Amino acid sequence: MSAEELEGVGPSSRPGLRTWFSLVRFSHSAFALPFALMGAWLGAGGAPEPRVLVLVLFSLVAARTAAMAFNRLLDRDIDAANPRTRGRELPRGALAPGAVLVSVLLSSGLFVASAFLLNPLAGKLSLPVLLVLLAYSGIKRIHWASHAVLGLGLALAPLGAWVAVRGDLAGDLRPPLLLAAGVLTWMAGFDLIYACQDADFDRRIGLHSVPARFGVPAALRASSLSHVLTLVLLAAFASVADLGWVFWTALGVAAVLLVWQHAIVSTDDLSRVDLAFFTLNGWVGVGLFLGLVLDGLARRA
Repeated sequence: MSAEELEGVGPSSRPGLRTWFSLVRFSHSAFALPFALMGAWLGAGGAPEPRVLVLVLFSLVAARTAAMAFNRLLDRDIDAANPRTRGRELPRGALAPGAVLVSVLLSSGLFVASAFLLNPLAGKLSLPVLLVLLAYSGIKRIHWASHAVLGLGLALAPLGAWVAVRGDLAGDLRPPLLLAAGVLTWMAGFDLIYACQDADFDRRIGLHSVPARFGVPAALRASSLSHVLTLVLLAAFASVADLGWVFWTALGVAAVLLVWQHAIVSTDDLSRVDLAFFTLNGWVGVGLFLGLVLDGLARRA
């Protein structure tokens, strides 16, 4: 690591927590958190033990921080050239590359350590999981299927939480696998929408995405099909997990939110992508988790 890269790591230049939270989009943990909690609830057959739940949440935050910081670090020159992203923390000099690299290494280490504290299987799987999470930043440089890799990274949240709670792969794996598949297509679908903003820029500099390769109209159609598949997979999940009317109601609300998301974004108007990407999708995950928890409470009442 060069002296220039290490500049800003020391006490003479310490960005505030707000800057770091902005770098890793800490608030966007709402995308993965509800599905990780769903995996934990499924694995435990209800609320997990407090110790396990705390470690699951810690692992999730550490893994997401490592992945997001690595993506920002690797993309800093690209972000500086893109008018939409040149105000991010690294391009504008609010954080030093060396400091962000340290955060990647530290977060990765904490993720692996917390996984081993959960159980041996979770610990062994943490390294390949981390590899998938970090791979997205490189995949988009070589292939337009990067959206699916990002979806896979998020899909590992419920699977990882399932393993964290149970410590093995015994039993009926259909519920967590169907849930993970639904999360994959959900995430890939709304990443297709988000990527439409940079289609021209990506094409110009040689980055790969579905909008850059096939055009924005094709990307929006692919996103719609992906979210139809999401609903099918989540319905199959609800069926094999024998969930009741409360969860099915939550799934219906999620379907409405997904339809709304596609209704407010079009080839000619991408101005509401942030509303579709961040607000509506955040509520999809929260609603499904609440539906799962309340469904279990209703059946025990």
